[in-house]
Amino acid sequence: MRKVGIGIVGLGNISAAYLKAAKDFPILDIRAVADINPAAAAARAAEFGVRAVDMDAIFADPEIEIILNLTIPKAHVEVGLRAIAAGKHVYSEKPLGVVFAEGRKLLEAAREKGLRVGSAPDTFLGGSHQSARHIVDSGRLGQAVGGTAYFMCPGHERWHPNPGFYYEAGGGPMLDMGPYYITDLVNLLGPVARVAGFGSMLRTTRTITAKEREGEVIPVHVPTHVSGTLQFANGALVQITMSFDVAGHKHVPLEIYGTEGTLIVPDPNHFGGQLQYLAKGGEWADIDTDQPYADGNYRSIGLADMAHGVAENRPHRCNGDLALHVLEVMEAFQRSAETGQAIEIATPVERPAPLSQSLRDGKLQ
Repeated sequence: MRKVGIGIVGLGNISAAYLKAAKDFPILDIRAVADINPAAAAARAAEFGVRAVDMDAIFADPEIEIILNLTIPKAHVEVGLRAIAAGKHVYSEKPLGVVFAEGRKLLEAAREKGLRVGSAPDTFLGGSHQSARHIVDSGRLGQAVGGTAYFMCPGHERWHPNPGFYYEAGGGPMLDMGPYYITDLVNLLGPVARVAGFGSMLRTTRTITAKEREGEVIPVHVPTHVSGTLQFANGALVQITMSFDVAGHKHVPLEIYGTEGTLIVPDPNHFGGQLQYLAKGGEWADIDTDQPYADGNYRSIGLADMAHGVAENRPHRCNGDLALHVLEVMEAFQRSAETGQAIEIATPVERPAPLSQSLRDGKLQ
């Protein structure tokens, strides 16, 4: 197997999960890490036994083929464009960007140079979500009718050491958590055709309770409770709510409804979880996951799939077109809330190919 050189830019909270999971995928050769804070890069490099370099060096390294962009959301496109200019493919943490027009600019720049763009989330490649995909594709649900998608919590200031960016422009629950839910829904149901939504911002400040900055007050600049409906191209209507304002709820993360059955899909922020299926006229039954990557946090699988795509000259699943479509959908909620109208979604996208084999042996179909 040819290894693909990876350079990581941005060594914040999520980088540890990527570096730990990367060890499960032999194709990934982590060549170097870099951060605008050299101390953060040095600490993470020491923790995982990799090389820390400065920002200029990581983009100039000829042995690095893909830049893994783990910066904060508002820097995703800027760093991605720098990677493209340096002749590197780029795989970004979600969302692709905080503004649809900027995300489209990134994809256009990559196409001009014959380079690839990839983006999280890759959790839909997890075993439970791939098993859900197989159930949908088998026809057991019948014609798609609709569904529900819910993420609601009191806010990330409870646990995150630096939560301010969640409440700045480009933050909020839709851009933060929406990518997991909408991407998995596209995986299951196909492209979104229209969006109608509402949003509210009930508080203008938040008080941090995470121990690192406990008691500090931060401003809020974005809607923190977003709700609406996704109309898919196949006719399915899915109600969705993403919130940083709710103490707790009992809704399951995802339900998919069909004329012949209903499917409960586990949390799309995780790779595994219990599937349940109800056939029309029947009883609820647990569905065993028969696919790999359901037993842990594999938050490098999308990057590994992209690396295999580079090495084998085949498409990768967590691709830029998918991420741009999801970004347009998320931005449409804000536009719909501002205008009071349903918003048509223009970006075309195809459902990612199902992950039918383990990546560990380098064989995908």
